[in-house]
Amino acid sequence: MLSGLCAFPLTPLNNGQVDEESFARIMARLTAAGVDSLGILGSTGSYAYLTRQQRQRVIELTRQLAGDIPLMAGIGSVSSDEILRLAEDAQQAGANAFLLSVICYQSLRDEEVYRLFETVTQQVSIPICVYDNPSTTHFRYSDQLLRQLSSLPQVRSVKIPGIPGDHGTVTQRINQLRSQLRPGTVIGISGDAFAASGLIAGCDVWYSVCGGLFPHISKQITRAAAVGDAQQVTALSARLEPLWALFRKHGSSLRVISAAAGILGLTPPDNLPRPLLPLPESDLAEIAAVIEQLELE
Repeated sequence: MLSGLCAFPLTPLNNGQVDEESFARIMARLTAAGVDSLGILGSTGSYAYLTRQQRQRVIELTRQLAGDIPLMAGIGSVSSDEILRLAEDAQQAGANAFLLSVICYQSLRDEEVYRLFETVTQQVSIPICVYDNPSTTHFRYSDQLLRQLSSLPQVRSVKIPGIPGDHGTVTQRINQLRSQLRPGTVIGISGDAFAASGLIAGCDVWYSVCGGLFPHISKQITRAAAVGDAQQVTALSARLEPLWALFRKHGSSLRVISAAAGILGLTPPDNLPRPLLPLPESDLAEIAAVIEQLELE
């Protein structure tokens, strides 16, 4: 299941509760586009703000709406015990894989993170993707730790942040990482503005925020990458530069995707968990202009 486009949709909320009707409208776009897999309850899915019961409901709802599309569910938390409870819930609700983010309140040592993954792999029967994004989790994985984790049963993928630099730099980094991991471990690129260079350099899957709302253009990129059309991958990503610029301007993709979902009429304008607030009207006008300019569906 871990190949091509893994779309990471927004989890819209209304007064602190999951907005199931809005979520269903978002999911309809993704199923109609035929995304390769779904990554729910990631950062764009606001997992860190949801209760255990809300997370389970989102997985159940996705399973109902997604048909046969494989489903990877986030189970990140600061507590090992809570992660195990979330994993059990997710398996029962129909998840096909886990996205495990290690969130730091107290700084963690490599050994502590390894022991956490070791414990989880002893309790679950479906694949695990390691979530490596220090800007949100405040933990930085070393290559040595990733190598150790990839040796564990069930650890099948690593979701890495975008790699800045030219083609040679990115390719060297991907090759270096692949040489450290257990053979067959899937390397997935995130950080949408860097997806093109990562896919061209050999990443197996795009873990995509953009794909969670705009699946058609995102699928065009992964299809071009699958047939080795680097020129087309680069051109399509370059076309989306106004969207990448919005992500940079607002410090994260979540606020932009939240605003875009409201502009498209998929959700109410205010769909974020508190304390996050929707963007002001002046920013919404700019985002709407980019959606129109790029003819995003």
